[in-house]
Amino acid sequence: MDDLRDKYLARIADASDEATLEALRVEAVGKKGEVSLAMRELGRMTPEERQVAGPKLNALKDEINSALVAKRQALADAALDERLRAEWLDVTLPSRPRRTGTIHPISQVTEEVTAIFADMGFSVAEGPQIESDWYNFDALNIPGHHPARAEMDTFYIHRAEGDDRPPHVLRTHTSPVQIRAMQDHGAPIRVIAPGRVYRADYDQTHTPMFHQIEGLAIDRDISMANLKWVLEEFVKAFFEVDDVELRFRASHFPFTEPSAEVDIRCSWEGGTLKVGEGDDWLEILGSGMVHPHVLRSGNVDPDEWQGFAFGMGIDRIAMLKYGIPDLRAFFDSDLRWLRHYGFSALDVPTLHGGLSR
Repeated sequence: MDDLRDKYLARIADASDEATLEALRVEAVGKKGEVSLAMRELGRMTPEERQVAGPKLNALKDEINSALVAKRQALADAALDERLRAEWLDVTLPSRPRRTGTIHPISQVTEEVTAIFADMGFSVAEGPQIESDWYNFDALNIPGHHPARAEMDTFYIHRAEGDDRPPHVLRTHTSPVQIRAMQDHGAPIRVIAPGRVYRADYDQTHTPMFHQIEGLAIDRDISMANLKWVLEEFVKAFFEVDDVELRFRASHFPFTEPSAEVDIRCSWEGGTLKVGEGDDWLEILGSGMVHPHVLRSGNVDPDEWQGFAFGMGIDRIAMLKYGIPDLRAFFDSDLRWLRHYGFSALDVPTLHGGLSR
């Protein structure tokens, strides 16, 4: 047994690599190793012989295993030392380039639209996303039987039993901001109201939460001609074209009279939208002259003042301008999508003051 001990401890100490060490382990204490075979001979010994040989063999096996572990650690330490001597780091080198953050397409387009209307004298107005039933519907001349007031289309805030407060909803448009702006500032007024809105709908072109921007201009002599000019200037600036043809189609909205859907002349080539040319028409927004009931809700006298309003989906015009195929991609895509459609920060005024860099 002493011969086995001396033999394997010496060979383990002389092992120069992991492969040699593993071969020694198999040869000594593996299933068919010398120590293992010696332990099988215990069954043929008398009880007295086993009491002497058994502890010695177990001690030998433990000693060889300990030597193997120690040598394996020594080899690893030596390899690390060699690597540290061979490799070095120049701390004076510049760091690796890091991916910079980008602006989400919705934020980008909101900034673009805000800057364009700011050049035409429109300021930004904001309001709560949870609105009373009155601000969201009644003040905007939307009757009680209108489909938009049904629970299948609008998210109503739950009321506990005995809570008699007026109904509240997640706003279905940013039009309530127009009412609040008129109440706060009166007339004349020229504002846009960007923000999140909510409707119970979900498919390729609809999501339960999306973004709108609405405009309102009130003065003494405002007409549909002023509305047409503002929208033409906006479309030319936003889609970066020199000329554009708009088509106003008679429509009906409870909060405007007369009302019009607005289409732009365009063409589709290879799935790419080109604005201002071609034989196709594309609807982009709704508009009209503000209904007298809406003016009265904002504490503005309709016998003295009149104005126009318009509204469009920020998500929709972002899809059109930048070729984004599915509205749902704005909300449920991974970081690779955001990097593909991300934008560098604009050097234009932000919604809350200062410059976006």
